[in-house]
Amino acid sequence: MQDLTAPGFPEEEVRRRARVGAAAAFPPAEEYGRVLFGAGRPGEPAPNDTLDALRIVPPLFLPQRLAKLIDLGREPDYRDVELATAIGGFASALPVYVSATGSTRAAGGDLGLALSRQAGALGIPMVIGENVVPVNGYGRLGEAADRTLLGRLRAYGEQLPDGLGGVAVQQSTEDADAEVWNLVHSDPAALPLLESGRLAFELKVGQGAKPGLGGMTVLDAEAAAALGDRFGLDPLFGDGRVLRAATPGTFTAEILRQQIRLMRNNYPRVRIWVKLYPGRDVAEAARVAHEAGADAVVVDGAEGGTGWAPGVFLPHVGLPLAECLRRLAAAPPPSLLVSGRIWEGARAVKSLALGARAVGLGRAALLAVAEDRESGLHRFAECLALELRLLISSLGKYSPEALDGADVWSPENS
Repeated sequence: MQDLTAPGFPEEEVRRRARVGAAAAFPPAEEYGRVLFGAGRPGEPAPNDTLDALRIVPPLFLPQRLAKLIDLGREPDYRDVELATAIGGFASALPVYVSATGSTRAAGGDLGLALSRQAGALGIPMVIGENVVPVNGYGRLGEAADRTLLGRLRAYGEQLPDGLGGVAVQQSTEDADAEVWNLVHSDPAALPLLESGRLAFELKVGQGAKPGLGGMTVLDAEAAAALGDRFGLDPLFGDGRVLRAATPGTFTAEILRQQIRLMRNNYPRVRIWVKLYPGRDVAEAARVAHEAGADAVVVDGAEGGTGWAPGVFLPHVGLPLAECLRRLAAAPPPSLLVSGRIWEGARAVKSLALGARAVGLGRAALLAVAEDRESGLHRFAECLALELRLLISSLGKYSPEALDGADVWSPENS
């Protein structure tokens, strides 16, 4: 009955499922590579979350400002805030890193290379995401350089200032099969990063957009045929395109502990990062990773995401970033890195005050570079840095490390 309606009910979503079947569990396939998906339904504003609801609360009495005044011999202002910080064993110009963007089409081509170049020039760490090598190749065998891991690595390193930044190469189950870390570790192109202490390997346990699942992309039939022995392929879309699904891997506390120790043993000069999804036991997983020797623990909030994820996951699965930070508050890892819809200074400062050492840019970084391939991320970072300085200065503090939980207020605690 075409004239049947259901006011107040998600009628169009039901009708779409009735029209296309299982493919409706994902956004329309034609949006793949053009739309960056994360918290909030397509076409709707992202819902406010607990982190947004927090307020930054400057005190009236400012002993740290007085100490700064005495040190400088004048009244300090926001320009005196020093944003340089240590991130997972790397020196960074800002308390910011570029999150993994993986092998999705949105991050491929010249956009991925432009992102790498601009992140390098800024002197901020960058994560090269999972499945790049199994899908696009490493770059030694004549593959398209603009899509390979080696192409991104070189683009970043060519712009990197002395003493700043670093690259974390992410590895998941399929990457391990492709021996990604061994390829990077033995590559002359990575030697300057390795010798200067600016190379990390990131063990990916999961991601914020789809906790408990592996990476997913949409492929045409020809590309899928070349990957069928390495990934799960599901012909959901009925038009020759298929869903390519990586496996999430299996972890227990002991498996995670032994994996980190193995990384330490095999790659003694490489920093070790561990990326966690926003699971309910995130605090326990972070503790295990830190005690096993991880240089950084990276936590994606449920708001995170740049690539392709089932529509039902984005609003319903995983802990929000604020709740992750709350659960980690009792014993945060010394180098806790977090991401999840970070795009402006307030959300970043709140995360830093609640225990993070740095915040990750995912969709924001890609959009900034898409706006201007030459300087978009640079200008974006300029604005973010100014907001950070203004907000931190308003609290009477002059470095991100000085922030603490007293600097934010929750209406839930009033």
